[in-house]
Amino acid sequence: MLKIIISITTLASAILLAIVLNISTPSTVGPFGILAVFVFAYLSSLGVMTFFIFFTGRLVAYASTVFVTRRPYDGLSFKRSYYFSTVIAAAPVMFIGLQSVGATSAYGFLLILLFVFIGCLYISKKVS
Repeated sequence: MLKIIISITTLASAILLAIVLNISTPSTVGPFGILAVFVFAYLSSLGVMTFFIFFTGRLVAYASTVFVTRRPYDGLSFKRSYYFSTVIAAAPVMFIGLQSVGATSAYGFLLILLFVFIGCLYISKKVS
């Protein structure tokens, strides 16, 4: 059920993001429209990252059966992939936000990477 919800949300948010970006400009859409762009971008990125992490984990699990005979890697469950992607999908949106205010630098990029690292570390320790 989670796969269906994430698929539909990703598709709908990608379509709405394309519509908003094609029919308006930042000066005419206002603050709510800019917020909508960031939300739609996050939801689209979330779905893409969830499926990417899930299928990459499955591919690694399949490849590990060739090399590891005792206890092969099982891969991540879809739910756990979703948890990791909630943090990872925020990174591009944060970087676009930094770029929109002219604060892109190595320092900002490192802060975003630190946020993602700490978030993934927290998820790996707390979520079973």
